[in-house]
This record gives sequence, structure tokens and C-alpha cells, in this order.
Amino acid sequence: MITKILLVAVLICSILFPIGAFLLGKKKEGGFKAALACNLFFFFGTLVVADILLFSGKVQAASGETAAVAVEGWRYLAAALSTGLSCIGAGIAVASAASAALGALSEDSSIMGKALIFVALAESIALYGLLISFSILG
Repeated sequence: MITKILLVAVLICSILFPIGAFLLGKKKEGGFKAALACNLFFFFGTLVVADILLFSGKVQAASGETAAVAVEGWRYLAAALSTGLSCIGAGIAVASAASAALGALSEDSSIMGKALIFVALAESIALYGLLISFSILG
């Protein structure tokens, strides 16, 4: 019980302190670097505390049912990561391609087809990640 309370307290501190460092850093010149350093420190600090509190116990071999459940959990995690990371990559790519396409369209409106192709290619990254997650789960 005390382990859970301590872990929740560390997690809340790892969220609130970097936000406070960011808000205080807005007033100063190098505030972004301080906020980033604070965020990294508390992120890795939370990982270390969670590792110590949650994984310091007896080690046992998994039974057949437990191993099957663990494999099923890894499949869901892999599907979520493939979809999530591909959508983040597609968002970054669409942001760059769409802004460049709008700038090019303002100069010459005859290149609309080429601009749409580049934006669609960037968006297809998300669809590829979704297809990979379906193949992982299927």
C-alpha cells in the first residue's frame, strides 16, 4: 500500500515540477533549457523509483496460462505502438508537406495536383502503421 502511495506521489511530482519550471522559465532567457532538464530529471527519476519499487521482489517462472496472457499483452502493446508512432510521424510529415504545398500554391495554382500527392504520401504513413497493427492482432 505504501509502495503505491509513494509511486503516485513521485508521478505527480514528475508532472508538476517540470510544469512549474516551464512557467518560471518563461520569464528568463534560458528557461527552456532549465524546463527540459527538469523534465528529463524527473522522468528518469520516476523510472528509477518505479523500477526499484515495482521490480524488487521474488522472481518466479511463469506458468503456461500466465505466459499466454503475457504474449497477448505484448501483441496489444506492439499494435498500439505501431499505430501511435506512425500517426505521430504522419502528423509531422503532413505539417511540413501541407505548409510547403500551401506556399507553393500561393505562387502557382497549376501545381495543385503535385502538392496533393505529396500531402497524401505523408498521410499514408499513418495508414501503413494501422495495417501493421491489424496484421499484428490478426
